Amino acid sequence: MSQDAKKDAKIIEVLSQITTATLTTILLKKGLRNVWIRGTMPIREGQKRLVGRAFTLRFVPAREDLATPESWSSPKSTRAAIEAMPEGCIAVVDAMGVTDAGIFGDILCARMQKKGVAALITDGVVRDMAGVLSTNLPVWCQGAAAPPSVAGLTFVNWQEPIACGGVAVFPDDIIVVDDDGAVLIPAALVDAVVELAPEQERLEAWIMKEVEAGSALPGLYPPNAENKARYEASKK
Repeated sequence: MSQDAKKDAKIIEVLSQITTATLTTILLKKGLRNVWIRGTMPIREGQKRLVGRAFTLRFVPAREDLATPESWSSPKSTRAAIEAMPEGCIAVVDAMGVTDAGIFGDILCARMQKKGVAALITDGVVRDMAGVLSTNLPVWCQGAAAPPSVAGLTFVNWQEPIACGGVAVFPDDIIVVDDDGAVLIPAALVDAVVELAPEQERLEAWIMKEVEAGSALPGLYPPNAENKARYEASKK
């Protein structure tokens, strides 16, 4: 296993145990407020938390000479983009929040599942929901629409910076997605977040036990000096 692969395996091991809620708190402390991708909710209950590198795809508004069924055979097509996706990536698709044209259907999702893509995240919608569900590809989106992508969107490129759900996403940023939606961790901050996240989870678990025991919130959440000392003592 290469060094990069070992590093990513460690990132996935740690962050798969951390909620997106905790991650937004950590990133807020780092000064990042806009990391939760709007309009991305799971298409089925029980989809497990997933972690992966972002593989970006970008749509722009439909233009009649470009957004045609014939464009699906173009070298710059969603089909070609899917073939470029590495195993374990999370496809993040900028659909500009359009909800009346499905970006992917069951056939494209089936191919992504076969290639080992971890998940599909989009601020748009999919089509043929029953078929997409049958592929077992984990998907977070805004729902479903029957019309194809070219009815409302023009696909332009992959693996470039995009805006998805109001968040700037660059290729190879880390995406963590769970029941609360998708959170982006900038690639440059991943190491710091991986170091801080487990401790934040432990602290919040201790606070929850205190709450269940009847403790009041002021001075506990966030903890004052006295409660910080109690928490540190509890770890020993």
